[in-house]
Amino acid sequence: MTAAGPGRLPDAVLEPLKSHLLAHAVRMGDFVLKSGRRSSWFIDAKQTVCRPEAMLLVAEAVLALMPEDATAVGGLTMGADPVAFVTAAVAAGRNRPLKAFSVRKAVKDHGGGGRIAGALDPGDRVVVTEDAVTRGTSLLEAARAVREAGAEPVLLLAVVDRGGTVTELAAAEGLPFRAVLGAPDLGFPFEGG
Repeated sequence: MTAAGPGRLPDAVLEPLKSHLLAHAVRMGDFVLKSGRRSSWFIDAKQTVCRPEAMLLVAEAVLALMPEDATAVGGLTMGADPVAFVTAAVAAGRNRPLKAFSVRKAVKDHGGGGRIAGALDPGDRVVVTEDAVTRGTSLLEAARAVREAGAEPVLLLAVVDRGGTVTELAAAEGLPFRAVLGAPDLGFPFEGG
């Protein structure tokens, strides 16, 4: 499995999460990806991260891969939102305070303004998350917004890595990347960047 971190993710989390993704999120057909490339398979990971029977599995997996000193979790809306919010909620139930936030796709020009919505303070140590990634551009965009807000991204983390190239792109910006599962764990080759 792709997952590796402070400890190995237990099969009691990985196997049901993998099964849920295959049953509810993976689609076969002819799809155009965000990059414009075509693919014979697509993963709508929100079909897993937003269903009650899988939410706790997602949170367990994300928490297991997070550094202990992380203080916030979030990323580019919409892909990061359900992952970040359920993870922060489960962490709170374990007396592990984690702030949660979203990065807007555009700067808000009214109210408080800015790109960050939710709880993020300067100096926070942030896990930037996403439900599924191919190239990792959303993770990197969110990490830049986190830095602009005065916080420090410490890990880029996806529930599913379908591309297999994010590690290199993240490293070029001085950031580590981890995924709970990769495309090969789901029976597919990496799509590349």
